[in-house]
Amino acid sequence: MYSTRELQDEIIRLKKEKDICILAHAYQSHDIWEVADYVGDSYGLSQQAAGASQKTVLMCGVRFMAETVKILSPEKKVILSNADAGCPMAEQMDVELISGVKEKYPDYTVVAYINTTSELKTVCDVCVTSSSAVQIVKNIENTNILFIPDCNLGRWVADQVPEKNIKLLQGGCPTHVRMSVRDVEVAKKAHPDALLLVHPECLPEVTALADYQGSTTGIMDYAKKSDAKSFIIGTENSIVQHLQFECPEKSFYPLSKDCVCHNMKLTTLGDVYRCVLETGGEEIVLDEEVLKKAKRCINTMLTLGG
Repeated sequence: MYSTRELQDEIIRLKKEKDICILAHAYQSHDIWEVADYVGDSYGLSQQAAGASQKTVLMCGVRFMAETVKILSPEKKVILSNADAGCPMAEQMDVELISGVKEKYPDYTVVAYINTTSELKTVCDVCVTSSSAVQIVKNIENTNILFIPDCNLGRWVADQVPEKNIKLLQGGCPTHVRMSVRDVEVAKKAHPDALLLVHPECLPEVTALADYQGSTTGIMDYAKKSDAKSFIIGTENSIVQHLQFECPEKSFYPLSKDCVCHNMKLTTLGDVYRCVLETGGEEIVLDEEVLKKAKRCINTMLTLGG
């Protein structure tokens, strides 16, 4: 029987021996963070993987993230740590649906949040991340924008880019929409001096009450750099724990105890161990045409985002 530290040491030994790069999304547990080569948001991790020397990449996250790694590094072997770890938002819309919407609105530029499947990206014009969405939408020449799939993030972008005509479809993150104005009232009553930091995937009425709105990485950076000493965190609750480790002199509280991504929580340290043993996980294999067309969508993001 291994202790946590012993299992971590064995994972670190094996990943070096087998030349494996381990990526951990920010919503993974801290014991997985500690064995990762890179920690961050989905697109940032894909960029790190593309520049890494290792030929095998293990994604501790959800399926669309592993697919994005494969799109940017098609020559590498990409493993998803837990085959059941999907993303409900990424799976809400498919090629058939969006192709039909495009026929109805042919003069619209289709902007896809990075939290979409590789197949869906093939029929979209440009990808965005939560941190780059506003800038990219501003830089699109077309005034008419169809933003998918998260209508809350899309509405947040629309508020900041009023010169664009942004059409939204009903979709979003089931984890972030659990948080309500009532949660804000309760949290602020319990912690009146704390700043409220929220992800724009939250409901608009929640985002409107925040002291800061931004991506997961943005929330963490804001909390670390701020002179304030206490914060209410309106995103996946693992971020509360990570910030407690990184800023032990500050206090962090979850906006809601129910803001938990069950798909992210599927991956365990034991899964990571089996993956580096090469007895677990699932290799991501994408069709050449999907790789080509999805990459075009991501390349446009890089062009417009700078």
